[in-house]
Amino acid sequence: MTAVRSNIEIARDAKMKPIADVGRKIDIPGDALLHYGPTKAKLSHDFIKNVQSRKNGKLVLVTAITPTTAGEGKTTTTVGLVDGLNRLGKRAMGCLREPSLGPCFGMKGGAAGGGYSQVVPMEDINLHFTGDFHAVTSANNLLAAMIDNHLYWGNALGLDSRRIAWRRVIDMNDRALRSIVTSLGGVANGFPREDSFDITVASTVMAVLCLATDLRDLERRLGNIIIGQTRERRNAIARDISAAGAMAALLKDALMPNLVQTLENNPVFVHGGPFANIAHGCNSVVATTTALKLCDYVVTEAGFGADLGAEKFFDIKCRKAGLKPSAAVLVATVRALKMHGGVARDDLKHENVAAVIDGSANLVRHIDNLKKFGVQVVVAVNRFTGDTDAEIAAIAKAAGERGCKAVLCTHWADGGAGAAELSREVVALCESGGADFKPLYPDSMGLWDKLRTIATELYAAGEVTADKNVRQSFDEMQEQGFGHYPICVAKTQYSFSTDPNLKGAPTGHRFHVRDVRLSAGAEFVVAIAGDIMTMPGLPRVPAANAIHLDDKGRIEGLF
Repeated sequence: MTAVRSNIEIARDAKMKPIADVGRKIDIPGDALLHYGPTKAKLSHDFIKNVQSRKNGKLVLVTAITPTTAGEGKTTTTVGLVDGLNRLGKRAMGCLREPSLGPCFGMKGGAAGGGYSQVVPMEDINLHFTGDFHAVTSANNLLAAMIDNHLYWGNALGLDSRRIAWRRVIDMNDRALRSIVTSLGGVANGFPREDSFDITVASTVMAVLCLATDLRDLERRLGNIIIGQTRERRNAIARDISAAGAMAALLKDALMPNLVQTLENNPVFVHGGPFANIAHGCNSVVATTTALKLCDYVVTEAGFGADLGAEKFFDIKCRKAGLKPSAAVLVATVRALKMHGGVARDDLKHENVAAVIDGSANLVRHIDNLKKFGVQVVVAVNRFTGDTDAEIAAIAKAAGERGCKAVLCTHWADGGAGAAELSREVVALCESGGADFKPLYPDSMGLWDKLRTIATELYAAGEVTADKNVRQSFDEMQEQGFGHYPICVAKTQYSFSTDPNLKGAPTGHRFHVRDVRLSAGAEFVVAIAGDIMTMPGLPRVPAANAIHLDDKGRIEGLF
């Protein structure tokens, strides 16, 4: 029996082309690329500006059912679809997020696809890449340092040290930093106060990077970041302490999209990396809008299930950037649907059509939810070797009853060839002109009503609750003029509800919001529900335990 090759072994044997050759496939001239070695490069600001007058191609979103530990393969499907479209003779490219070091060394692993549907150089992308995350971390923490410095040198703004809203960040899972005390050690070190860290991908600066349209917009958004309140309860912003310019300088290169390639040498932008369970979960607006000017088809993904990533893609990213997606691909696996149907992970190897049927309630709700945004949907069944024909037929039947085609995909094993049928179906949906995109709610709806609409319409919650102080914060934001902002829900990715153990398609559950944060730079309001943390912790046995260098200096154990 032939041994199954690991993702890193497949990536290591990739026949990569010089990145300039990859760029030429979509008419990017060599002088528009800033090289970070031979196989990755950034796209210059001047070139991005010069292509904005061109006509847009078709935008396709890849999303998924509610994730399980059995795996779904959203990024893998995105890459496979890009390769499949190019095999059909279409000019297509992908737009993905950059992986965070937190999951890479925690429990999720890398995020560059898998099998023969990967983006490369895989080790670079999953680790330091072009330094974008380091720039975001530095810009965020520069602002934190300038706030404490302002307090130390006289506090001319009259900031209330008890109401400093800005948190430090680090791109690592470190539960010890969730709640800390800073400035200990005497008068020379400032004024002690409580503080906390978030993971970099959950930061406002990451969201600002991903939603900014250009350098001017980047600095404007950074300047609007609320850092805290004065003793008179007036909001103070980063511009008040002259921080925005220096932050923008640190992020100047980070705003340029990163160009890499698939194993089949097709172009992909990998840029920005907010989590979808605690942030807005989409790659950068700059990358997506530029790709649309360069290609006939742009395939992008949004994090975790459609209730999180897809909703935020539609209600935040598309709303802010004026994007109109033509189709959505909903990724599902037999294994994951069996788990939603009540099967334990150790029993997934056994055929269980009944469990697939029960678990398909999760698939059906995601289909129904996606259609509420006016997009056409195709289900991509990412096939595993143990899946049976009867189980796959059950998925096709459930999708068909909702007016969707379910397409069997083998891109993990076969690359773009394994996504041929999916590619043809995506082209058919896009060319039909049947999409009529619309957000779930209007800008004019109140903040609390926006949250309630998401929770009841998409999560099927029976009631939406919050403590008195949280409701008061919603009211204050509304009164302060932020009522037109969209809502970014932070909740568990493992359920429609706030209970990660509640699988399938629960209804009538209580959706409780424990905190709310104003992200004025990103121009949305974050509602934190259930027990979700904006600084994750490492699992009992982190992935970092298995990552090492072999005797040739090569990385082993990384995804």
